[in-house]
Amino acid sequence: MKTMAAGPFKTKCLAVIEEVQAKQETAVITKRGKPVAKPVPASAGTDEIYNFMKGKGSVTADVVSPVISAEEWGELKRFRWTRT
Repeated sequence: MKTMAAGPFKTKCLAVIEEVQAKQETAVITKRGKPVAKPVPASAGTDEIYNFMKGKGSVTADVVSPVISAEEWGELKRFRWTRT
């Protein structure tokens, strides 16, 4: 893992990014000696966060039609909602 200060990183940013991708290793960017960023190599596939719930849910009711009827909506509109 390569470590470098933020100042030199600013001047060599594109070169560092290319090196991270080519060598498939991360780099740590520091500011005043403390780590602040870590560029990591990106994979060609998707991240593990995408589609992690795929196939786990199902639709069990009609999701298109209104929940309440027009008559019930008319009754609700009569009430004046105020914050408490």
